[in-house]
Amino acid sequence: MTSPRPNLLLDTCALLYVADGAKMQPEARAEVSEAAYDGRLYVSPMSAWEIGKSVSKNRLKLPLAPLEFFNRFMRLMKAKLTEVSPEILVRSSSLPGALHGDPMDRILVATARTLDLVLVTSDAPLLKYGADGNLRTLAC
Repeated sequence: MTSPRPNLLLDTCALLYVADGAKMQPEARAEVSEAAYDGRLYVSPMSAWEIGKSVSKNRLKLPLAPLEFFNRFMRLMKAKLTEVSPEILVRSSSLPGALHGDPMDRILVATARTLDLVLVTSDAPLLKYGADGNLRTLAC
């Protein structure tokens, strides 16, 4: 009997890679595609905030307004929105091991840990944090 496939959480960079068809590692592309098909793909509302902030600071150009872009991505990928609960926020302030202080990354890590999700990311510090045994990750 095979074990069930894990639920995936896209970090913001992974969401943008998927949305614009950027080159992803083949394993990550296949996993994300299967997770979307199977209803196991999750996105944090914090990614909507990061997208909006990046657009407002002219660090990101989108073909649509940020909210429309985010909502269309969620609908097309059949992704589910995670919660940002007080539990997740408090856990983000006291994660085990060594991780930088970026609040958005810490919230995404706490979300993945709390909800038992694999974080899909290209962020080297997050991948190292996962390699250190503090988080399940999938490099994209």
